Amino acid sequence: MDNVSIARYRNAPAAPRDVASLPDADTDAGTAGSSALPDTRASTGDDWITIIEPNFTGHRWRYVDWIAQACVEAGHRCLVVTDTEYASHPLAQRIVHEARPDLRLVLLDLHTVPLGPHFAMSVYMRFRNFYARALRQVSQTTRVRLVVAPYADYFFYTLGGLNSPFGKTPWIAIVMGMTFHHAGIGLRTPRRPLVDMAKSALFRRAMRARGLRTLFTIDPTLPGWFAGTRPKRAAPLNYVADPFPETHAADPQLARARLQLDAHARHLLVYGAIGERKGICELMLALAHRRDVPRLVIAGQQDDETRAFIDAHAPQLTPAPAIFDQFVPEEMERDLFSACDAVWLGYKQHYGMSGVLVQAYRFGKPVVASADGLIGWYCRDGALGPLLDDLEPATIARALDALAVRWRGDAVAAQPAGESLLSQNTLDQFKRTLQAAMI
Repeated sequence: MDNVSIARYRNAPAAPRDVASLPDADTDAGTAGSSALPDTRASTGDDWITIIEPNFTGHRWRYVDWIAQACVEAGHRCLVVTDTEYASHPLAQRIVHEARPDLRLVLLDLHTVPLGPHFAMSVYMRFRNFYARALRQVSQTTRVRLVVAPYADYFFYTLGGLNSPFGKTPWIAIVMGMTFHHAGIGLRTPRRPLVDMAKSALFRRAMRARGLRTLFTIDPTLPGWFAGTRPKRAAPLNYVADPFPETHAADPQLARARLQLDAHARHLLVYGAIGERKGICELMLALAHRRDVPRLVIAGQQDDETRAFIDAHAPQLTPAPAIFDQFVPEEMERDLFSACDAVWLGYKQHYGMSGVLVQAYRFGKPVVASADGLIGWYCRDGALGPLLDDLEPATIARALDALAVRWRGDAVAAQPAGESLLSQNTLDQFKRTLQAAMI
């Protein structure tokens, strides 16, 4: 699956096939463990826009939050549907605490995997089932006029053969990690001609799926590719910039004081969902036993394997890294990007867009970036910071040396490639684009 953070799965108990495993939204089904659904028909008498997102990790929850804001700001009523696992997530808690009449949270058991070989063999089929079950259950008490799927990469390739998981209900969606066209337009990605050919064919067929009003992509190269291969009666495919709120930077020294960072040292930020694909292991190994390197600031929730690696290797780094293994609220995020001098984007096997790149750009911070995929495409001329052709220790060391030159003011300033596109990555622009498709 292209750049998808796979949610944890629960195994379903034995159940009749027509209850647990049917994939289509036109079929009634019940799922054990679901929370009670609000009877929105009785309370409002109006139709609702329903955002379905089974995974609140990484940036997924932010997209849910921003789309929900776009809904209610445009005068629509909005249901946010996610898995029961995220009941304690700050976004879920905020929606419940605010208790707005036009914004509600529905928690369902979306991660239980039904029985059947097609679910066991295909992650796309599992996710498709999550979405279909969510709409079925919500529709029992709620009139849904539009579904929004913030991360349709989960199931999009199933549409060509199985059509929409939402039945006759209209829907819009965003895809974020489609990379099958990258090699053909010259981006640095693994060459997989047969896989890419198959996925491009499935994508083109999926664009004709029932009920799909508009598909959005945060990849600015995908609409151009699709324009040359667009099938008849396909839904529109539009670019929407990966957003970041219009937040002003904090005073760097005050931000460092709040984060308890050295006021005079240089700091390199590794930010987000901290896993192996962040390139954090290679970065820490490259910095081990070296001097005159920036202090690492590692901020974001870590998976278990990466946490064990960081705990084992952090004592080898001088200066010692600052580690914030936690959910990062907005004010702390602002302090992190204000306090740090550069941002690490040396990701491993990541070929799609990165919201962290947008954040670094908005705060005026240089990046140390992989030359692969869309990150490499945006940073291709080096004006946003040094590029990494690989994650070997010597390559990382050279990039950090180039960063030090930049900090000394010796680097020649240049117009960053893709700067005009990154300047469009505002939350206001994102909301207006989505609102136009909700009418």
